Amino acid sequence: MQTNKPNLIVELTFNFAIKIISYTELLEEKRKFNLANQLFRSGTSIGANVREAQNAESKNDFIHKLKIAAKEADETTYWLMLCEKSKNYPNPNELINEIESIQKVLSKIIASTKNKTIK
Repeated sequence: MQTNKPNLIVELTFNFAIKIISYTELLEEKRKFNLANQLFRSGTSIGANVREAQNAESKNDFIHKLKIAAKEADETTYWLMLCEKSKNYPNPNELINEIESIQKVLSKIIASTKNKTIK
């Protein structure tokens, strides 16, 4: 399933992971280690699962891996919202906007792939 063509979701999730790394470094500077660790793990896992989906063995495997990425995106949203609502945390609003866009793209890919599988 992997091609050398540009892939929107692969690029979006990779760039998001880079921003998550920078944001979690800010959290660590403020000694917010527990939240930084959780956010780092879930925020970088999205792209890893999307990448893994590019080498799926079947359409069902592709959908399954993207669903895992969607779950990680949902968890990342949770951690970012905690940062947003907590005192003395750097502003995560740009990241929240990006993760919402990623979630929409993932949902659309999953839905359209399911529709192709059913037909």
